Amino acid sequence: MPIAKILIICIQFLSALGVIGLVLLQHGKGAEMGAAFGSGSAGSLFGVTGSANFLSRTTAVLATVFFTCTLALTFLSAQHSKPATGVLGTMETVPGTAAPAIEKERAPSADSGVPE
Repeated sequence: MPIAKILIICIQFLSALGVIGLVLLQHGKGAEMGAAFGSGSAGSLFGVTGSANFLSRTTAVLATVFFTCTLALTFLSAQHSKPATGVLGTMETVPGTAAPAIEKERAPSADSGVPE
């Protein structure tokens, strides 16, 4: 099982780097106005809108791979989880030392000298 976790973590890491890179390569919404004045990518490999479709589809696929890996890691971790012991951990009880019993309050007797 640890080999599967390492493999999923590697895939998740690579897909995260791919998503970051592809998001940085894409143009924003305002880039269309600049394309009208000659600074567009009409001569690019994918054409005017081909690169936008390719980059956005690839980003969506890598994001899906990332979220799938995240869910798989969550599922694998939930199967092998240990019960929480808290901040202090488990407390060991020493045999023979019990909590002190609370003494019962006695009613004052007649010869105790306490006025009623």
